[in-house]
Amino acid sequence: MNTMALYFIGDVQGCNEPLQRLLRKLDFSASRDTLYVLGDLVNRGPDSLAVLRSLKSLGDAAQCLLGNHDLNLLGIRHGLRKPHRSDTVQQVLDAPDCEVLLDWLRHRRMAIHEHGWLMVHAGVLPQWSAAQTMALAGEVEQALRGPDLAGFLKGMYGNTPAQWQDTLAGTERLRVIVNALTRMRFCTADGAMEFATTGGTQTAPPGYLPWFDVPGRKTAGLPVAFGHWSALGAGTAAGGAGLLCNTLPLDTGCVWGGCLSAARLRNTAGQFELISVQCDRSQKFPS
Repeated sequence: MNTMALYFIGDVQGCNEPLQRLLRKLDFSASRDTLYVLGDLVNRGPDSLAVLRSLKSLGDAAQCLLGNHDLNLLGIRHGLRKPHRSDTVQQVLDAPDCEVLLDWLRHRRMAIHEHGWLMVHAGVLPQWSAAQTMALAGEVEQALRGPDLAGFLKGMYGNTPAQWQDTLAGTERLRVIVNALTRMRFCTADGAMEFATTGGTQTAPPGYLPWFDVPGRKTAGLPVAFGHWSALGAGTAAGGAGLLCNTLPLDTGCVWGGCLSAARLRNTAGQFELISVQCDRSQKFPS
């Protein structure tokens, strides 16, 4: 008899066919198992609409984080951002159940701390503890679910302030939280973020480090699962045998012809089994 399983899944980005193949490979059961999907559910892939419908249909068995592409979809829907030429979300916007799906999306979470793991889409600033991360994520969630969603989304875009201060308030406070949780790859030792560089760890600009490499990071004692950074891939986590600086990167570049990956948790001590399906490089995704 199969026992309950817990899975983390990296960036799906509208790749529904690989998602369904991965769920079959996992023998996933919504009545028994739980998925933690680490953000970027939509965009760049061919079928964001089917991904949203599929994950929504799983109810509480699919606990989904919001990534930068998911937030951008909400911004496009509210007329605050024009679609980029590489965006593939028009099918969602044209769907008869668009409003239902986007209302479900805005009620997803920005961070999760369960089963001994902290989960985010992109990263955690080195000055934030797990408790502070969850509290700040909650502030953004409240804004997303509140009556002035358009106002929040309008103020969400921008790279400044680049650094967290406890005294930040209003739009700037929420923007820094969103940028850290959904966009960050590199930062300085004192937490100033940089957003232009998208390569691997060796491409860090002078004075910057991968966020998980910052000495004294307050979440260093807690395993952190994240997506967003496809240049890392899950291969950096010792092929599934261990963690990278006590973090597990799970964006393995499905939308770019890589793999869609899940990590099945073995226990709360950071041990996991990595399970992947190959994605189809022949699909013509926008560049």
